Amino acid sequence: SVLTVACEQTEVLLFDPISSKHIKTLSEAHEDCVNNIRFLDNRLFATCSDDTTIALWDLRKLNTKVCTLHGHTSWVKNIEYDTNTRLLVTSGFDGNVIIWDTNRCTEDGCPHKKFFHTRFLMRMRLTPDCSKMLISTSSGYLLILHDLDLNKSLEVGSYPILRARRTTSSSDITSSGSSAPQPAGSPCHQNDSVLLSEKHMSRSSQREGGSPRNSLEVLTPEVPGERDRGNCITSLQLHPKGWATLLRCSSNTDDQEWTCVYEFQEGAPVRPVSPRCSLRLTHCIEEANVGRGYIKELCFSPDGRMISSPHGFGIRLLGFDARCSELVDCLPKEASPLKEIRSLYSHNDVVLTTKFSPMHCQIASGCLSGRVSLYQPKF
Repeated sequence: SVLTVACEQTEVLLFDPISSKHIKTLSEAHEDCVNNIRFLDNRLFATCSDDTTIALWDLRKLNTKVCTLHGHTSWVKNIEYDTNTRLLVTSGFDGNVIIWDTNRCTEDGCPHKKFFHTRFLMRMRLTPDCSKMLISTSSGYLLILHDLDLNKSLEVGSYPILRARRTTSSSDITSSGSSAPQPAGSPCHQNDSVLLSEKHMSRSSQREGGSPRNSLEVLTPEVPGERDRGNCITSLQLHPKGWATLLRCSSNTDDQEWTCVYEFQEGAPVRPVSPRCSLRLTHCIEEANVGRGYIKELCFSPDGRMISSPHGFGIRLLGFDARCSELVDCLPKEASPLKEIRSLYSHNDVVLTTKFSPMHCQIASGCLSGRVSLYQPKF
């Protein structure tokens, strides 16, 4: 019933998505850019910012914050929430994933602990059942924590590493970093060759059988056209049914940009002598690569049949096939192109984010100049 918008200049905007009317502006929600908003239930939501803090808000009383959470030391970019345990999970450019216990929240904040740390962290997501945590880095690595237990906090080297490989080859993670120069102000394309120590990978990466809690898998997902040049995973989303992950990747020279879908492959390894990769590239499409240096956030529809993707000054609606079938009903033997279902252009600047309504046949998009557009597509 409420559309919230995170803005660059410390603001959070609230709209009625049905009438498109502006409800309220939180003009000083933070002291720096607001990056992400997450609803915890039908009235509480959290915001995070480049001011290194997270704020909790109540829709019934928006004049003041419920509380402010301090713990990160750099820009906070991502918020996730486990509804079963009521644990808030945040990540930032300090490389930390922090757990906040909202069950014991006071005006002074929430008890918190550092759950995980890795260099060059970009985005963090939980699967819908909170059984996995996915973390992307600016040098193209994807980390997966299997059989997730948010109550444990371990150092990176202490995590059992199940597998460490490229999705299509067995190249070692310690030799696949990118050394290309990065644009000013961009976290992308930094060398991550010491992400994990080789001594922690030698034996455990070859193990067989089931997963211990919080076992770590390290991947460099296949990106079409990348040709071993390295890439940056800028946006990371998960299928609402937990079947797949959706990545937006750019090459280390910023001359190509791709949207890719990877299916989760469960079960025992086909060859026990080789580490099993839990992801398989199923669909992909090249993007417009407009607005270089800016991160474009894309999303699945609530039923998981469509993808809304920023594309230049608009958005594209993409499907796994022309009939918008379920992913499980049209899995190709080899990676196939995503099908463009519809293109919607209404902005005068580069679109950076898009989101489906969880309740209505409606899509929102926001562009670099600050305009928000609402669509009710008809097919």
